[in-house]
Amino acid sequence: MKIPVYNIEGKEVEKMEVSESVFGVKKNDDLIHQVMVAIEANGRQVLAHTKNRGERAGSGIKPWKQKGTGRARVGSVRNPAWRKGGVAFGPRKDRNFSKKINKKMNSKAILMVLSAKLKDEELIILDKLNLAVKKTKAMAEVLKNLKINKKTLVAFCEAEKDLRITSRNIKKVENIMVGQLNVADMLKNKFLLLTKESIAYLEGKYNKQ
Repeated sequence: MKIPVYNIEGKEVEKMEVSESVFGVKKNDDLIHQVMVAIEANGRQVLAHTKNRGERAGSGIKPWKQKGTGRARVGSVRNPAWRKGGVAFGPRKDRNFSKKINKKMNSKAILMVLSAKLKDEELIILDKLNLAVKKTKAMAEVLKNLKINKKTLVAFCEAEKDLRITSRNIKKVENIMVGQLNVADMLKNKFLLLTKESIAYLEGKYNKQ
C-alpha cells in the first residue's frame, strides 16, 4: 500500500510504502466505541459528593421522647427527612467509573482508526518537520501549505518533541507524542499529521504485536 508524502511547502515529494497490517485494518465500530467509552470513563473526575447523616453537623441527642408527644418518631436531627439533615442515596466521591480494556483490544482499535483516517484521506504524512525557526508562525505556515483548516492532531516522534511548542497555541490544533497516540484524540480531530519517522515508529510497534 502506497501513500503520498509531502514536504513542509505542501508539495508531494514521493510515495511511501506502508504496512497493510497497520494501515489496512478492517473497521469494527463496536470495538472502537467500546475503547472510546473506556477512555472517557477512565478520565472521568468524580466531583459530586453529598454528606450522609453521619457526616452532618448536629446533636446526637434524640429530639423528643419516643412516645406520648403525638408527633412522629425521630431519633436524630440529622436524619434525611429533616432540613439540614443528611442526604439519603446521594452521589458519593468514592464512586468508581473506570473500565478495563485489554491491550490487544486497544491496539486493534488504534489500528482501525489509523486505517480509517488513511482511507478517508485524513492522514497526512510529511517527509520531515524541519522548521527553520521554532515558532508558532512557522508551524501555522506548514498547516496552511498542506491546506489543513479543520481540527488537527499532530503526533511528534521523540526526535521532534522540541517542536511541540510550535503547535500548542494554534487554534484547532492539538499535539501528542506518537507513543501516546490513542483512539479518543484521533476521533476528536479531523486530520492526523505524522512524519515518516512517526510512521516507522508505529509500524515497528504494532507489527511486533
